[in-house]
Amino acid sequence: MGELWKAPRACRALLAAAFFLGPVGLGAAVAPPATAAWSPQAPAYGIASQTNQAITASDGTVLRADVYYPTDPKTGKAATGPFPVILSQTPYGKEAASAGGSTLGELAGYAPYLIQRGYIQVIADVRGTGGSQGTWGLFDPVQGTDGATLVDWSSKLAHANGTVGLLGASYLGIDQFATTVDAGPHSPVKAMFPIISGNDLYRDVAYAGGLVDIEFGGFYLGLTGSLNIVNPLVEGNSDVPTALAQHVGDLASFDAAFVASALSGGDQAYDQAYWQARNPVNEIQQIADDGVPAFLVGGWYDLFQRGELLNYSSFQNAYSHRPVLAPMSPTQPVTPRYQLIQGPWYHVTAGMGLDYRGLNLDGVELAWFDHWMKGVSTGVDSWNQPLHLYDLATNKYTDASRYPLDQATPTTFHLNNSGTLTQQAPSATQGADTLAFSGQIPCTSGTEQWAAGLGPLVFSFFGLADPCTQSVNLSQLGPGTQSYTTAPFSQPTTLAGPVGATLYASANTIDSEWVVQLSDVAPNGNATALTSGLLDGQLRALDPTKTWNAADGLPLLPYHPYTKASQAAVTPGKVERYDVEVFPVFDTLQAGHRLRVTIATSDFPHALPDAAQLPGLLGGVYQLQRSSAYPSSVELPLADPASFRASGSAGGCIDRRGFTYTLHHGRGARVVKVELFVNGKLRLLRRGHALRTIRIKRPPLGVFTVRIINFQSNGARITSTRIYRGCAQGRTVNRTHHAKRSRGRGR
Repeated sequence: MGELWKAPRACRALLAAAFFLGPVGLGAAVAPPATAAWSPQAPAYGIASQTNQAITASDGTVLRADVYYPTDPKTGKAATGPFPVILSQTPYGKEAASAGGSTLGELAGYAPYLIQRGYIQVIADVRGTGGSQGTWGLFDPVQGTDGATLVDWSSKLAHANGTVGLLGASYLGIDQFATTVDAGPHSPVKAMFPIISGNDLYRDVAYAGGLVDIEFGGFYLGLTGSLNIVNPLVEGNSDVPTALAQHVGDLASFDAAFVASALSGGDQAYDQAYWQARNPVNEIQQIADDGVPAFLVGGWYDLFQRGELLNYSSFQNAYSHRPVLAPMSPTQPVTPRYQLIQGPWYHVTAGMGLDYRGLNLDGVELAWFDHWMKGVSTGVDSWNQPLHLYDLATNKYTDASRYPLDQATPTTFHLNNSGTLTQQAPSATQGADTLAFSGQIPCTSGTEQWAAGLGPLVFSFFGLADPCTQSVNLSQLGPGTQSYTTAPFSQPTTLAGPVGATLYASANTIDSEWVVQLSDVAPNGNATALTSGLLDGQLRALDPTKTWNAADGLPLLPYHPYTKASQAAVTPGKVERYDVEVFPVFDTLQAGHRLRVTIATSDFPHALPDAAQLPGLLGGVYQLQRSSAYPSSVELPLADPASFRASGSAGGCIDRRGFTYTLHHGRGARVVKVELFVNGKLRLLRRGHALRTIRIKRPPLGVFTVRIINFQSNGARITSTRIYRGCAQGRTVNRTHHAKRSRGRGR
């Protein structure tokens, strides 16, 4: 799942030179400034490396890593620094960083842009892969333990300053969560930058809706199995025979056993102990408690489309000590310590063409790490609406604060007669549409999404658009589909966030399969895919404690247990309720456009029933209800586009009569002292047993800077810096002092 993410970044110079994607090369050009005070510096160092360094894990397993360090461009000798260290852990072979130029290097997580600007980088082979000994397992928990060992080792390298940042995407992003937790509080880890990483691996990608992702899953296991055999031979360490023998053993001990269990309906086919031990969401509270900030990058067409936004809300909730999986409260304060850019990307195109506040992806990474690891005022801590969302229709970013989005109102639209989708509920006492369990035409955006976006990437090299992403009209035809379409929207309307579909239906079989697809229908009739979701009928049980409900009580984000215990056969002929989670989207439907909901009975080739599910589905004929007694519907989060703020735009000014800060404290700690500076001058000093708020009276007119140093009863210190604009009469403001946490008492 991992390194493919960086392929587009590596290919950007080629794409920019040859095709229509524009000038998005990351390694050469210096991005425009993010603020007037900071812009990415020019490369200052050369690069040299030390390869195949041996690190002994806690159980004696030898791990291998390559170290890339800055050099004096005149002498070629190692620059003295000291420098922060960037750690990336790959299961695809660190050797790619030095084989075949920049493309393969970027595939290994290689970050020359950062090294040339004063960072050491360590790229390590995950246990059981590349040159590392041991046996590999998919996100095996021991990789977190190994990661902690690598963090400690990296922090003590020559010319290192003792701090470590974590960088990488997909697998390289997901491993950051366990590594940070296992490294523990007060560890060298000072910042994370996980790109296209998951929240809940079972629900996000492996078994979305309880059906196995055979399209990407099959490709991925084949890829990792092959690389685990080839890479030890390429790396050529002295312990190649040992590593190779262990890696070959993986094919039987992990790959074969995993596939057999997954496809036969074994334990891995359910969200039980195996997946729970690997879910990043289970690490988020501890990461927030340990004070490690994280910048997230996701894509609307990514494999982890669902999880990336949930990672954002989970981090914000964890920082505010709210339930991690809960929807954010409309009044909940947010912190720029946890941010997300959600762009128009597939898995292998993540970051391609990014232009956020004048920064490309390398520039955002540098701004983040420079701030948290070097103490440079890059401005990222003043991005006080930390949720940055790309509108698929307008091709612009907007900044928001909370997820689900405050601006969006969940609105119920009902499946009605004659293929209509209306806010008016059905009035007829009877009404149903017939669907048969059958396949769809597979040339769809969904097929391309779950192939990691390889199709669109390949077409882009020839300056072409992937035809399977341009229209889904043909896939909406056939005995296994039924579409329902709104009237044309009279004014632009933004569909923003997760969508819940509540379907009532009977079946003639003991199982059923439900796929819900949303598309934007242009005035000429062409339907463009937006998002989708699916559900196996026997896994329809709902967990009300983890489901996000709209005001009318219908699910906006359904949560199913997906356990063996929750599985229940469908009773033939009985109307059952199915709540389908449709993955989130951000798309402004233009005036004259319509929204279409297509209900299907198959999502081939993305998701297939396993051997235990298939017999209960074959020959299925469903009656999808649309009556007053059984009003099938979708819960659509709709918003006025004008309610969103364009990225980088300034909010209203601060009322000169004063404003209040709410002080953040760590778990089990109290705020005992606060120092507040305005434009560098001490403005307020307070001491107390448990300070909660401070108020600034008569802040200056015009632009001014506020810095607050918050001293905790446990010895920790929290510092924040914000830039505001004061005016004679503006908004009444209550700010929350969320900021950089540091150890010790010094400044």
